[in-house]
Amino acid sequence: MAHPPHPPHESHGDEHPHTHGHLHNHGHATDIDWAEMAPHLEAQAELFAPLYERALSWLGKEVTEPGLIVDAGSGPGVISCLFAETFPGARVMAVDGSAPLLERAQQRAERLGYGDRFGTLAGELPGVLGELDYPVDLLWAGRSLHHLGDQRAALTAFAQRLAPGGTVAIMEGGLPSRFLPRDLGFGRPGLEARLDALQEEWFARMRDDLPGSLAETEDWAALLGAAGLKHARTRSFLLDLPAPASDRARDYIAASLSRLRDVFGDTLDPDDRTVLDRLLDPQDEAGLHRRQDVFVLAAHTVHTAVKPA
Repeated sequence: MAHPPHPPHESHGDEHPHTHGHLHNHGHATDIDWAEMAPHLEAQAELFAPLYERALSWLGKEVTEPGLIVDAGSGPGVISCLFAETFPGARVMAVDGSAPLLERAQQRAERLGYGDRFGTLAGELPGVLGELDYPVDLLWAGRSLHHLGDQRAALTAFAQRLAPGGTVAIMEGGLPSRFLPRDLGFGRPGLEARLDALQEEWFARMRDDLPGSLAETEDWAALLGAAGLKHARTRSFLLDLPAPASDRARDYIAASLSRLRDVFGDTLDPDDRTVLDRLLDPQDEAGLHRRQDVFVLAAHTVHTAVKPA
């Protein structure tokens, strides 16, 4: 499992923040090769670090000195390491189904000086959490819950692993990321809105394809309550990197749009495919690497609830 919200546009640790899903070159496959996605997942999480830092700072006011923090669906560990930085007295456990991503997480933690209080656990959520030796004080699932077929059962399993007074925090929902003006000066205005529609269809197929998939109204406060948790809270966090975008942001945007171009291929409107080709051409004056009106604007939402003491 890895972080990711919605489809291939983004996120692990989470992207929307869309799923940083790797889809094969046709419009219907929803398999995700997380190891192949690792560099993109790291780049996205690093670019979105200001948003995550604000979210974790808010959690720091909600959670008192956690002893054990679990990052459920940690991917390559960028957010896990931010937890280690934000909560210097805590042990952090990165949990993921991809061993290669966990190797990168452990290497990152050691490189940043957190190796002595950082661990990894490989296995499929939520069952693998049964291997934890101690109850969890803060369990974070950043855009990973939607990769589990039965989200209600997963939240119940998360709650069972909490210590009394412990907190579950899930990052789900928010707003689609925006990188471009509505009217690019060529092609039909509204390109990103049309890409959003394709990604929503992909997301629905991805959910349907998951083992044990159950449709669920995405009322996260109600779902957390059904898991036996109390005091549900919700807050959204903004990432605003204004134009002109940095080279790092442009590289991330180019990788995201290139993935969409490859994934949706023939399902794209031919004119939109031509526009994407121009945007991705580094030699085109109207392309991503040259135009001065490229930006990153995103909003991610965090939902929390507490296990009764």
